[in-house]
Amino acid sequence: MYNSRLMTSGLCGVWIASLSACALPQQSLLSAWKEMRNKSSAPLQTGVKYEVRKALANNVPFRPSTIKRYTFVLEDPKPPLMPYSNLYRNSQMRVRTTAYTHNESDHIIYGVKNAIGTNLRFGSVRSAAADWSRFPVGTVFRIAGQPGITYVVDDYGSALVGTGTIDLYKPSRSMMDNWGVRHVDIEVIQWGSFEKSMDLMRDRTKWRHVRAMMDGIEARLRTAAALPHGRTPFTASL
Repeated sequence: MYNSRLMTSGLCGVWIASLSACALPQQSLLSAWKEMRNKSSAPLQTGVKYEVRKALANNVPFRPSTIKRYTFVLEDPKPPLMPYSNLYRNSQMRVRTTAYTHNESDHIIYGVKNAIGTNLRFGSVRSAAADWSRFPVGTVFRIAGQPGITYVVDDYGSALVGTGTIDLYKPSRSMMDNWGVRHVDIEVIQWGSFEKSMDLMRDRTKWRHVRAMMDGIEARLRTAAALPHGRTPFTASL
């Protein structure tokens, strides 16, 4: 009998090492075990140093063949981007405009194609190029004094990045030269999509001006997300 009681006591000590005695009710033992299990599977926190086996316990996709003293720290996530469709700006403004054509030296390799892969347009609807972090692709606008003509931003150019200038497509050099540089009043009929702009540029980041536009879009969206609802930071910087 003595040996039997001693063995039972020893087993209890091995089963729950963190308890001071084995005489607790069965429900208390179950509760303590659940608490320990929940702690072991708690969500990982950013800025806290963990051993790899902690990551494995939380189903982190990392399976080394041999586990040594590997540790890791989760980085704080970047501020969430504001939904692209929720950004609005003033519809009327004065802008600097220039002109370009498909057979000038810096565009000749693209021919009559624009940045979205379709043909440049000139008619009642005309193509325009701009910094997509200021005028996102798909932006539709009119120029004062040109009734019946609308422009669509479907192109960009390296010289336009970081400026508020809009480059208007002309089908010939003479028309391009005749336009020159003009400051005009425009009315934006519809703002384009920053989301589509980012998607189109995502595989072109080897170019510095493309990276600059993507960085510009992200910076604007994060700034907008930090402002009170209904306010946007764009108007002053155009």
